[in-house]
Amino acid sequence: MSLGHVLMDEIAIRRALIRIAHEILEKNKGVENCVLVGIRTRGIYLAKRIADKIGEIEGIPIPMAELDVTSYRDDVSNEKTKEQHQTFTSSFIQDKKIILFDDVLYTGRTVRAAMDALIDMGRPKMIQLAVLVDRGHRELPIRPDYVGKNIPTSKLENINVSLTEVDSDDQVVIKQQRS
Repeated sequence: MSLGHVLMDEIAIRRALIRIAHEILEKNKGVENCVLVGIRTRGIYLAKRIADKIGEIEGIPIPMAELDVTSYRDDVSNEKTKEQHQTFTSSFIQDKKIILFDDVLYTGRTVRAAMDALIDMGRPKMIQLAVLVDRGHRELPIRPDYVGKNIPTSKLENINVSLTEVDSDDQVVIKQQRS
């Protein structure tokens, strides 16, 4: 990998998340019956930041959960059963509007795995998708409802999202792979 180019810094990420929070409130006419679900790992922290921002704006907390989709992936070999990765009960999502969070949307396979996991646990009223970065190259018919930034990429490029909760800082970097 060569050195990357910073596409979003801390300020750009914060602005994108504030905008997404407002879009969620507008589209759902508030947060009644909404639950934020972050896909492990960085989706969890994005969902938490949005939950905090919505709490500031609306003055009420919004339920939040974490989702590990490892055992639902079709491109990862995993011997564990699906039940071992449930992180909340079915009543938590039953008849709720689920807003699913991930850091980067690429092929759509992670999101498909997340939807499979959610549906195995219960029947949400609706599933919406929020991503910090949409880089294109979908292999499945999945599109985000909320996007921090669209970044068209080639398949030879990687998008790396760093968040302070996991990494040393907040930034989105694009890196060119060596061929």
